[in-house]
Amino acid sequence: MFRCTAFAVVALALTLFVVVVAAQESSSLGNGKTAAVAGATDAPTAALRDALFAACSQNEKSFSKFLTTRNTETFTHLTPTARVALMKRFVLLNEPGKPSLLPTTSGRPTVHCETPGGAAELQIGGAEISDNLAFLPVEVREPTDTTGASAIRVQMGLVRDSDGWKLLSVGLVLLDLPALAFEWDAAEMESTERAAIDGAKKIAEAVESYRRTYARLPDSLAKLGRPKGTSKPGPDAAGLLEADLASGSRSGYRFRYVIAGGSNLGAPAKYELSATPETYGRTGRRSFFRDSNGVLHGADRQGAVGSEVDPRVE
Repeated sequence: MFRCTAFAVVALALTLFVVVVAAQESSSLGNGKTAAVAGATDAPTAALRDALFAACSQNEKSFSKFLTTRNTETFTHLTPTARVALMKRFVLLNEPGKPSLLPTTSGRPTVHCETPGGAAELQIGGAEISDNLAFLPVEVREPTDTTGASAIRVQMGLVRDSDGWKLLSVGLVLLDLPALAFEWDAAEMESTERAAIDGAKKIAEAVESYRRTYARLPDSLAKLGRPKGTSKPGPDAAGLLEADLASGSRSGYRFRYVIAGGSNLGAPAKYELSATPETYGRTGRRSFFRDSNGVLHGADRQGAVGSEVDPRVE
């Protein structure tokens, strides 16, 4: 799995990081003094090591500690999918893993990231420091690779601020999350809107299944959720929906279920269902509305609830 994923490092430079900073790095070097004291490279090396540990385990809280203040603010407002996608790029593995530090004869830190679907080893080379900037080579390879055939080599840049060393760049491109957030959101909104449509259909199927079983509509989405512990499904927990949909939230959308007509008894009873973006313009633009006749509508409502006058969604 790692070898296929490893080629994503090219996409890393082309799609995740788009602002070239070679000139910025040059202007930030100050008088060009480099570290000459033994142990001066320990701090940036340790920071990068810990950042890779966090990326391996997909620990968002820990990973954000190694982002600059500007990037941290944007990172916390990205969708969960986008935050995970960013961390995955640093270790080139798709699943959250268990990080460990391997002993090496070279003395260079090597982070081992073990996941259910594969593993990777990331060896950190010696840091080159000039004023508040540090550049460290990183080699990523499969643990079983003894010839270097799968090795990917990239240089990581870090910048020192009052809180320590922070991730700055990969290769010659800047880690500039605010500049990329809009592009990521636009690319992800199509999938989140499709997930909202799929979620509305699953809720409707669960409601109809509940009606057939109990001869009435559920009072709320929570009634469609799974029973606790070893309890059997029943009218208060029918076991028809996953926990997130039963709570009214999935993939950046909030769902609202309302019984129409004031009655939940029998086949004539009707209901309406809406799905609205949790953060308009970031997790979605369109609002979706399933009317009492079972027709799904969708339109850009600026984050407000949709209605039956909106265009029909096929």
